[in-house]
Amino acid sequence: MHEPLLSHLYLTELIGLVVYDLRGRRLGKIQDAALLPLVDPARVDRFLVGGGWTWLSIRHDQVESISLDGIRLRDEVLLPYHAGEYMLRLVRDLLDQQIIDAQGRKVVRVTDVTFQIREGRALWVLEVDIGIRSVFRRLFQGVLPPKWIRKLQKKISVNSIPWEYSNILEPDPQRRLRLNITTTLLEKMHPADLADIVEELGPEDRGALFEAMDAEAAAGALSELEPDIQASILENLETATAAHILEEMAPDEAAAALSEVEEETSAEILHEMDAAPMTEVRELLDYEDGTAGRLMTTEYTAVLSGSTVGDAVAAIGRDEAADGLNTIFIVDPEGRLDGVIPLGRLLGKPYAMTLAELEIERLIEAPVSMPEDEVMELFDKYNLLSLPVVDEEKVLQGVIMAHEVISSLRQGR
Repeated sequence: MHEPLLSHLYLTELIGLVVYDLRGRRLGKIQDAALLPLVDPARVDRFLVGGGWTWLSIRHDQVESISLDGIRLRDEVLLPYHAGEYMLRLVRDLLDQQIIDAQGRKVVRVTDVTFQIREGRALWVLEVDIGIRSVFRRLFQGVLPPKWIRKLQKKISVNSIPWEYSNILEPDPQRRLRLNITTTLLEKMHPADLADIVEELGPEDRGALFEAMDAEAAAGALSELEPDIQASILENLETATAAHILEEMAPDEAAAALSEVEEETSAEILHEMDAAPMTEVRELLDYEDGTAGRLMTTEYTAVLSGSTVGDAVAAIGRDEAADGLNTIFIVDPEGRLDGVIPLGRLLGKPYAMTLAELEIERLIEAPVSMPEDEVMELFDKYNLLSLPVVDEEKVLQGVIMAHEVISSLRQGR
């Protein structure tokens, strides 16, 4: 009576399996298995057999059957193994390595791999194992028969990651392309979750991740990181890459990040930035550290005195950068601040109504030179969500948002 075909196999079981030719003779034992991600992201394409000094390569279509008793071939025309740049070797490149769990949003270490067996002879990577169960298998592999290990492990809960949510860390950008490694799943994460992952990585992997990611996603993550980590990343990135990332950040966040890096590096990055964002960031860096000028953003919506509700609504629609603001600012023709109006006050009002007819908020402002601790006192005293910043002539220079104050408090500035 034949045993039922296996539905799955573990990498720890695969390694060491004996390979038999068409006559049932031993050819050697499996030493590794490799994917060709550009061909298929999950199917095992090559089995590497070791025997003495030479390794042989077995194509997936040369396998007749796979079981716990060994691998039997249907074709024994085998070639010597040659390292391929397009191969992802599971033992060498994945086992015991750190990867990113894009579903659980964390960095984990691979302790085994689970394959699905199709048609009794083809292996497809199903899951990456990271828990105690896989550690148990490895500890007793070669000590107990595989069937015993399988029975004993049933009492231990499974802890694994679907292969499609496993993001491999590869610092070499060229090899990332050859192995078809993308950052698409990471770019869909919330910036705060992505920042948590970045903090768990080493400097080399951090740099590789930021080099590979879309600039907008990288900017969001960078803005959530602590200043020392921001500086480390920017100083190790290609200058052009760092510039593109900072261009996607709010000017105040970009200036804060640049203020933490070496002056020479900061100048090189600024030189690579486009003219408009570079000018905004440079102006903010000119303000003294620890003042309102360094906390403010230059992204806000302002309209002239005498404007109507319709004018204000149109200005908000034009100004994409004002998404986070809840206030519109009124200035005179010289740019001097006249008043502020909460956006909610515009709702339901006729477009022809002038802003002067609305109830304008009490004007609370901060000079660009105001120390940070006094800025925080204003936010606390008046329960502010935003605070306009003016120069000596009362010309509006920027706006401080509440989240910047919270960030400053968190960082212990």
